[in-house]
Amino acid sequence: MMSSATSVRDALEGYVAGEIPVERVVGVVVAEYYGARGSGLGARLKPLMEIVERAHPGVVELTGSADRPGFVVHLAERPFPKRYEAEFRQGVQALLVSGYVDLPRPAARAPRPGVITRVLRAIRRLFSA
Repeated sequence: MMSSATSVRDALEGYVAGEIPVERVVGVVVAEYYGARGSGLGARLKPLMEIVERAHPGVVELTGSADRPGFVVHLAERPFPKRYEAEFRQGVQALLVSGYVDLPRPAARAPRPGVITRVLRAIRRLFSA
């Protein structure tokens, strides 16, 4: 699979240019679709996901992970069906032409400090004032 530094846009453009195989692009699209649910990116990738699910629902597999977002996307051993590649390419081109822009993922929130930490901070402020 592609490194996380590669954006969806780079993957889509690389696919249209013939530099990246369809299976790798499908993996990137699926990972971003499931990983970016609340950011609006999932809605933009939905047309491509519909093609992927219709073409070959077993192209990628999700497995559980302790890391965020809680799953890992692995490419299945089977190749993406050739008869759906033209439709997938048209979907990618339409997405790029429509002004598709990568949306940043929502920033992970830092955990709220516990009661003891807040009390210690308050005491430090009293003595430092």
